[in-house]
Amino acid sequence: MIVRKGWRPVLVLILLLIIWQVLVPLFEVPDWLLPTPYQIGLEAVNSWPNYSGHLFSTIRLSILGFFIGSSIGLGVAMLLHLVPKLRETFYPLLILSQNIPIIVLAPLLVIWFGFGLLPKLIIIILVCFFPITIAALDGFRQTSGELLHYMKMAGANRRQIFWKLEWPHAMPSIFSGLKIAATYSVMGAVISEWLGAQEGIGVYMTLASSSFKTTQVFVAILLIMCLSMLFFAAIVLLEKRVIRWKTSGGGNSNG
Repeated sequence: MIVRKGWRPVLVLILLLIIWQVLVPLFEVPDWLLPTPYQIGLEAVNSWPNYSGHLFSTIRLSILGFFIGSSIGLGVAMLLHLVPKLRETFYPLLILSQNIPIIVLAPLLVIWFGFGLLPKLIIIILVCFFPITIAALDGFRQTSGELLHYMKMAGANRRQIFWKLEWPHAMPSIFSGLKIAATYSVMGAVISEWLGAQEGIGVYMTLASSSFKTTQVFVAILLIMCLSMLFFAAIVLLEKRVIRWKTSGGGNSNG
């Protein structure tokens, strides 16, 4: 199924890489300005010992920040949904929080919390929790009014309405937010590593850029793209497993 649906974008990507590979030497573009895909791939293979530690460091940081940010995002969404007065008070503040540029906030976090793990996690959490919170709130609000009215007539309490109706109804929206947050978590980790980390793809990219090693910069970009796609694919697989579990009756336990 995945192969059948994914061959078109793969074909387009291959064509773009071929065009890139042909045009760079054709127009005699210097390697330091724009290397060819072949040179980037060769560098990615040969430099594996140099950036493997950076890669695993970014993966660990991204996963940790994603899980914490997702948990906070879901918790905030549930709280704002269940307490309407809190939603009316804090929802505009959530929107305003996303208007603060992370690149500006990052130095302040270093001043406040130092160069340890905490400021890096805060950046990833800020990047991840917002799309999950907004997506979950939208999912809760779009619950069928007829089913809600029916459950109230049947005598269901607030907890039963939430877990039996609103939560399952919001699952597609929640997974949409998780997909966005999963891709953002990698870029958030890279930005956080610019704060003064000792290892990570962000550090590797900074060192390569300052040394004018353009090929290594493209390798770092390639790694970021691949990690984002892998995280996105992991959430898609998780969503399919949850849907399969629910349709098989696993989600019909009594509450």
